[in-house]
Amino acid sequence: MAVLKGKRILLGVTGSIASYKAADLASKLAQLGAEVDTVLTAAATQFVTPLTFQSVTGRRAYLDADLWGNEGHVLHVRLGKEADLVLVAPATANTLAKLAQGRADNLLTLAAITGSAPLVLAPAMDGDMYTNPATQANLARLAERGAHILGPQSGHLASGLSGVGRMVEPAEIAAQTRYLLTRDGPLGGKRVLVTAGGTQEAVDPVRAISNRSSGKQGYALAQAALDAGAEVTLVSGPTALAAPAGAMLRPVRSAEEMLAEVLEQAKNSDALLMAAAVADFRPKSSASQKIKRAGGAPQIELVANPDILAAVGKARGKRLKAVVGFAAESQDLLKNAQQKLKAKKVDLIVANDISAADAGFEVDTNQVVLVSKQGVEELPLMSKDEVARAVIERLSSMLL
Repeated sequence: MAVLKGKRILLGVTGSIASYKAADLASKLAQLGAEVDTVLTAAATQFVTPLTFQSVTGRRAYLDADLWGNEGHVLHVRLGKEADLVLVAPATANTLAKLAQGRADNLLTLAAITGSAPLVLAPAMDGDMYTNPATQANLARLAERGAHILGPQSGHLASGLSGVGRMVEPAEIAAQTRYLLTRDGPLGGKRVLVTAGGTQEAVDPVRAISNRSSGKQGYALAQAALDAGAEVTLVSGPTALAAPAGAMLRPVRSAEEMLAEVLEQAKNSDALLMAAAVADFRPKSSASQKIKRAGGAPQIELVANPDILAAVGKARGKRLKAVVGFAAESQDLLKNAQQKLKAKKVDLIVANDISAADAGFEVDTNQVVLVSKQGVEELPLMSKDEVARAVIERLSSMLL
């Protein structure tokens, strides 16, 4: 999944025990398709070697000694100007001070002040070093200049103490980098609203009526929309998944909560992807106390939940140019999808057969049919990430 193909990242690694994590970070960025050039400070080489980074990126890793080599007079300029993003992880207190003061006494700091690419910093140091007024002043100055500061987190530190100073994990840094480098995609400037996960309809304070939706397809859609440059609001029912970096998460629990949130967020959205598995029914009343077994099996009367897609159709403003509905069916897939397209007055239906073992709920693959007024397109079995990219590609053509 080369979402960062063609993007060049200058990764600076400085002298912290967290530098061993930088190798994992470099690998993750390379797997996303980025070209990663690594510069290690002299202190960093006490913890890791250039060979480590060359092995995971397939590209040369540089040391201060290279500054004085055959290409020394232009190396720092080339590295700085060719980079689409400069990432320093881990960033020690010493390197933060140099960057804040504009000092350029090694290859990394020289390259960092040469170009105009966004600067991302992931601090890592002992807690007292992080809270020191000098470090805090340096971070504030860098932030004022537009640097993106990621972390640090609280946790166990190399000193044996616990506190704030632990470098953000590589997966999170890679995710934030992914977001920053995809703002120029085809949906740049567009606001996309995505719903995901199942809803829970309370029976009592402990129990609820729900469904088997994991939220995987909706979260994949949110990530694909972000990768296309959109600003994404994710309205999600309860799920174990983490929201993609850059998405504005709006957690809800019930169908009524989701309806209220969707109607509010749709006012300022260009597109809605209604991927959530919303419960069609809810208990007419919810017990205020836990229902006890001793009282016998309760008789639960159900009433219909609001139809969110229908409500959006009635309240749809001029800005909302595209509405995509999802249909999880166990029979008559195409017929039901075409009926839903017409009845809900949406622009596209993404339908799938949930009776298939390798599609639908709780699996990582899906096989969908795209149904619109223009016709029907059957997609082969794909990962949910691939399905999401196919849907977002169709959405892009609808919005542009």
